[in-house]
Amino acid sequence: MKTIRYTFWAIVGLCLILIGLSNREMVTVRAMPEAMGELMGMSPDIQLPLFVVIFLGVGAGLMIGFLWEWVREHRIRAEARGKAREVESLKREVAQLRGGTGESAAADDVLALLNRPK
Repeated sequence: MKTIRYTFWAIVGLCLILIGLSNREMVTVRAMPEAMGELMGMSPDIQLPLFVVIFLGVGAGLMIGFLWEWVREHRIRAEARGKAREVESLKREVAQLRGGTGESAAADDVLALLNRPK
């Protein structure tokens, strides 16, 4: 299994290296269109290799997707926490009822059935 994993990551790494080598030309990345930049009197732009722009776009997309899923699953995680608290509460209640002594514990038919040796 480790061999398959290492082979997969080696292929992914090789593909990323090939993409980087084939997209080395410099491109201008602008924060706003030229006309708007002239109107506002500033035009923030930067020169980057194309592969950096591609990798940053893929990375930003992954981060946005992870964040989106984390927010979307908040309700599910909250329900799971509530169910876990309920289970712990019921376990404590069962332990308290099983640990009871005196007439009430011996007289309770349900507890007598639960505590009966098998």
